[in-house]
Amino acid sequence: MSSGQLSIYNSLSGKKEIFEPINAPFVGLYVCGPTVYNEAHLGNIRTFLTFDIVYRYLTHLGYKVRYVRNITDVGHLVDDVDFGEDKIEKRARLEKIEPMEIVQKYTNSFHHTTQLFNLLNPNIEPAATGHIIEQIEMIQKILNNGYAYEVNGSVYFDVKKYAEKYNYGELSGRRLDELLEQTRENLEGGEEKRFFADFAIWKKASPETIMKWNSPWGIGVPGWHLECSAMSTKYLGQKFDIHGGGMDLKFPHHECEIAQSVGSEGISPVKYWMHGNMLTVNGSKMSKSLGNSFLPMELITGNHPLLDKGYSPMTVRFFFLQAQYRSTVDFSNEALQASEKGLKRLLSSIKLFDEIKPSDKSSFIVKEIIEKCKKSMNDDFNTPITIAHLFDGIKFINLLKEEKETLTSEDLSILKNHYKTYVFDILGLLADEDDANPEILSDVMEIVISLRKKSKENKDYATSDFIRDELNKVKITLKDTKDGTTWEVEK
Repeated sequence: MSSGQLSIYNSLSGKKEIFEPINAPFVGLYVCGPTVYNEAHLGNIRTFLTFDIVYRYLTHLGYKVRYVRNITDVGHLVDDVDFGEDKIEKRARLEKIEPMEIVQKYTNSFHHTTQLFNLLNPNIEPAATGHIIEQIEMIQKILNNGYAYEVNGSVYFDVKKYAEKYNYGELSGRRLDELLEQTRENLEGGEEKRFFADFAIWKKASPETIMKWNSPWGIGVPGWHLECSAMSTKYLGQKFDIHGGGMDLKFPHHECEIAQSVGSEGISPVKYWMHGNMLTVNGSKMSKSLGNSFLPMELITGNHPLLDKGYSPMTVRFFFLQAQYRSTVDFSNEALQASEKGLKRLLSSIKLFDEIKPSDKSSFIVKEIIEKCKKSMNDDFNTPITIAHLFDGIKFINLLKEEKETLTSEDLSILKNHYKTYVFDILGLLADEDDANPEILSDVMEIVISLRKKSKENKDYATSDFIRDELNKVKITLKDTKDGTTWEVEK
């Protein structure tokens, strides 16, 4: 592969393919966004960081990218089965507030978190509740084409019927003949489904359900898989370039998306499917049940028993970028501390450019450094190799500073621009973590103070004191008054 051709690993074909947009220079990019019933976790952040890099690099190459990332605010049921409580309604019941209050609360929190990690906003951020009409229209098309059936006010996608003509399982590698061995006793959800692999695209609402809509089949809610099919094709067309998400979404979510789009329009919707891999901690799977999962703010504040200290958002971002997006990422204090030192070294080297004096001749070829970075990024957005090339170039920067190597004014400007472009624009790192948004520190402190307030309310005074003491270490002082808590940075 030449350095001028971008290749993408396509989960559908299981191999790297040369990227050829359907309607160049326009590129359609859709990423499955969060279900806003809780705080975003680090797995979410890694996924969205992966496609932040994809978005940034495609833009750098000159493509006009329409980046769509949805908000799931209805239809995602507990345990991802067709018969269960909506995750948002369950959270609302536990917190004793309206479901849309939960949606707004955690959407706001999600946006604060994406700002912290310097993730660019998508061009369009549609919500499932804002596209009920489109989802109902898609269901009707699927029914009209014979790939769904209605039972007691619910509508199910007919997997067996679909498989007579199309390959259900083509993305995930699931074999339908294995599914066909299941008997009627294996049905999830009682006797309504004809086949246990059938999935709800419209679910009849129970009397207790708050968020529900009228439809030709009665009052109900759309299925979770449906929203992405409806919204991605609405904004990017029936066939678009890239669909991304975490590895855990490959089946059933993305597999069902393909079936729904083909079932309604007869067209497989996506040319390149991309999936980011999972997180581990000290070699073990990250999970709440094991007590080794982190919320982003826990990682930043260090308020977690597995952490030696807190780490800045850019350290965490840099840490993620040192693994290829299709590889697992293993958290450890040692790895985070190494990333902290590496990031400092990289950013310090860029500052040296202002101290380097140009010469009348160049002692090395700048283009070779640039081509290496371009080649690695063109190889399926390989950020760890790109970072390695940037570090290889640091020795030349140091030698330039020591006047043991020389560059002309033109070459020096080219090299400086190369580093700033790759480090700040493509990798999305910040020289000063408040550069991207002056309000970020205020947003962080709002979240930290809220966490401390909850700790006090729960009589967890050890955590409350820990937060205060850790902030003191970085010269941030909290002041508790009758009107609330304020903060200030010591000069």
